[in-house]
Amino acid sequence: MAKIPRSFRLLEELEKGEKGIGDGSCSYGLEDGDDIMMSHWNGTIIGPGHTVHENRIYSLKITCGEDYPDRPPTVQFVSRVNLPFVNQVDGKVDPSKLPVLAHWTRNSSIETVLVEIRREMASFNNRKLPQPPEGSTF
Repeated sequence: MAKIPRSFRLLEELEKGEKGIGDGSCSYGLEDGDDIMMSHWNGTIIGPGHTVHENRIYSLKITCGEDYPDRPPTVQFVSRVNLPFVNQVDGKVDPSKLPVLAHWTRNSSIETVLVEIRREMASFNNRKLPQPPEGSTF
C-alpha cells in the first residue's frame, strides 16, 4: 500500500481541523498560515461536562516533526492543567503516559490526540483532580 506523503497528510488534517470536529469540543489549526512545512499547530479542548474541567478552555501547542505521521507529534499545554501525563513545569505531555502517543500509528492524527486527551480529562481518575486557577498558563 502506498504511503501518503507528510504534506498531503497534513493538508488533509488542516482541512478537517478548519471544518471543526464533531461536537466542537476540540479544534486545531496551523499556528501561522505561512508555515509551509505545516509543523506548528494550535489546539483547543473544551473541558468535558460534569468534571472539574467543565466550561474551561484549554490551549495547546502541537508540533509535527519531519517524521510525522510515522512518529507522533509533540504536545504541550499552554493553559495550566493538572493531569498525570502533563509535566507541571512546562506543560509538555509525556508520550509514555498517554496511550494514543505511546502506541502511535500512522492512522492516528492531531484530532485523535486531542480527543484522547479530552477523554482522559473525563476519566474516573482525572475528573475530580484539583486544577490550577482558570486562565493561568505555563
